[in-house]
Amino acid sequence: MRQIVLDTETTGLDWKTGDRLIEIAGVELLDRKLTGKHYHVYVNPQRDIDAGAVAVHGITSEFLADKPLFKDVAAEFSAFVADAELVIHNAPFDVGFLNNELGMLGLPLLTTICPTVIDTLKLAKEQNPGKKASLNALCTLYEIDNTHRTLHGALLDAELLADVYLAMTRGQESLIMMLDEPAPQVEEGDGGAILERPPLRVLRASADELTGHDTVLAEIAKANKGHCLWLPKAPPAA
Repeated sequence: MRQIVLDTETTGLDWKTGDRLIEIAGVELLDRKLTGKHYHVYVNPQRDIDAGAVAVHGITSEFLADKPLFKDVAAEFSAFVADAELVIHNAPFDVGFLNNELGMLGLPLLTTICPTVIDTLKLAKEQNPGKKASLNALCTLYEIDNTHRTLHGALLDAELLADVYLAMTRGQESLIMMLDEPAPQVEEGDGGAILERPPLRVLRASADELTGHDTVLAEIAKANKGHCLWLPKAPPAA
């Protein structure tokens, strides 16, 4: 099972009003284990960055001036995430921005190349109703060290989210181990035949027990004035 834990940074909060991506990062999980493989790129949005956004992630227009445009990295990004299950915190936000960027280039949308997306924000709220579900709050809840997170950053946040996701979904390892267990081997000399189960012992009711059972059913039928599902329906009146 291949998963990509994904995060982005943007010029603002809404792609519908013209905001763009400026950073994309993803880390790879294979059968719930970090592989060390990751994708990370900064993108020149060709527009100003909101002051509020800079305060969150610290990325400026000057820093991005010599970075590639999204069209220059789109194919590489799509190849990295293709067919993987995505794990994203507040997935509609990141998916919306990525779909917008891909759509403007006429390329397949993220929701087409990665049909499955797990939203860890939604998952956290379901598991811990009424509690804070920000990435920092979840790091505290699951005792994951995030003291080096002074600003938001796509790669750092993706790495932290991978640890959070694995902590949130503990117990799935045993399911994967069960699925990976080899089928029982037929011992040599069995001729390749499937071993048969030993015959089951069948206990049948005695005549007295059957009579007693019928007596109890008759008493129930009498008490319910014949309205019992096991009784045959009376033929319609002529």
